[in-house]
Amino acid sequence: MRMRLRLVTYNVHRCVGLDRRHSPERIADIVRSLEPDAVALQELETNHRRTDRIHQPDRLARLLEMDCVYHPARVRSGSQFGNAIFTRLPMRARRSDVLPRHPVVRLQTRGAVWATIRVGDSDFQLINTHLSLLRGERLRQAAALCDEWLAHPDCRSAPSVVCGDFNATPACPTYRRLADGLADAAGHDPRATWPSFLPFRRLDHVFVTPRVTVSRVDVPRTPLTRVASDHLPLVVDLEIAS
Repeated sequence: MRMRLRLVTYNVHRCVGLDRRHSPERIADIVRSLEPDAVALQELETNHRRTDRIHQPDRLARLLEMDCVYHPARVRSGSQFGNAIFTRLPMRARRSDVLPRHPVVRLQTRGAVWATIRVGDSDFQLINTHLSLLRGERLRQAAALCDEWLAHPDCRSAPSVVCGDFNATPACPTYRRLADGLADAAGHDPRATWPSFLPFRRLDHVFVTPRVTVSRVDVPRTPLTRVASDHLPLVVDLEIAS
């Protein structure tokens, strides 16, 4: 038996659009219009003056009427910056952690968040991440996701997905490291996701294990998605094997 699930992964750029307008409400409107069952968002902020010091994950959870698991990969002067998973389905937080860093060059700390989501009678493992801009650091982070996170017995035994902004195109070693053991959900529909106003690079990906089948992929380009963030949302319809 297979259960259907619609997943959206979206780098929302602190809910600040290309018009420099800060609007979690606009992001919520976009997400709501896509009718997802689970949502993985990157670049969410809390308590920062540039985004009105609001707790963006909590605000979006209320607007979407979904539960939320948030991991701040970076904490500085009381503000936080990280990734979150949202859903109305039964959800249990499993792990949230920072990912390996470059031994010498220190840029932003990157992280991942993992939740178990109940789909019908089955558990579905969802990992949301945002990888580094540095090639070597990014490759270390991809290796950690493959060799530690996805190697967990629960991920090996249940349908699993790792998604997010990988800052890597299909030509990059980081992408190839993940695609070596996982299937690229958008492989048959490789539309670019960045930059939103004129996309020419595919940086956002959904990778799935063998017990997950992809039935549809979409990268919505509308007047709203072209301005609300610097990335476009990636929508993937999945069938989860029980």
